[in-house]
Amino acid sequence: MPVIKRYSNRKLYDTEAKRYVTLERIADLIRKGEDVHVVDHDSGEDITAMIQAQVIFEQERRLRGGLPRTVLTSLIQTGSDTLNNLRRALVTPGDWIAQVDAEIERRIHILIRQKELSQDEGLRLLEKLTGVGESTPGGAAATQGEVAQLLKRHGVPTRDDMDALTRKVEALTAELAKRSRAQSGRRKSAK
Repeated sequence: MPVIKRYSNRKLYDTEAKRYVTLERIADLIRKGEDVHVVDHDSGEDITAMIQAQVIFEQERRLRGGLPRTVLTSLIQTGSDTLNNLRRALVTPGDWIAQVDAEIERRIHILIRQKELSQDEGLRLLEKLTGVGESTPGGAAATQGEVAQLLKRHGVPTRDDMDALTRKVEALTAELAKRSRAQSGRRKSAK
């Protein structure tokens, strides 16, 4: 694992390669699958996430991008919850489905423990939402409307809700990239 030290003059030194590196070199290492670890030379503090954010920012800037000020302001105002939600939204589709299914199961078990759902209702709902079975344990199939009403009543998102959220995140990501490229183009033409 490459360890990069960041000095007070903001230079980055690869202790493995024994040379100074740029953010682009760090991006190349990450693209190659290296687990890059960046520490502040003076304090020893792990600043990997901060450097990764700088890498992303530089790549967006170079591609005529840059995040709009309103997006950055919103991220700062809403704090880490927004960033954590964004991280969860950016997992691969296979991981996403598994995470959604696990979250659905977790929430249903909570509702059963709190006696807001019976064991049979919970299992029937779990089967419907995760696609495990085609019918309920008792053999009676729940209609989509019944499932949707039950979910809404207990504040559990459906797959449709999650799909809609994914589409919104994808649209927002595309819009951010578009605005970033436009903003970078304006900066270059102003120089």
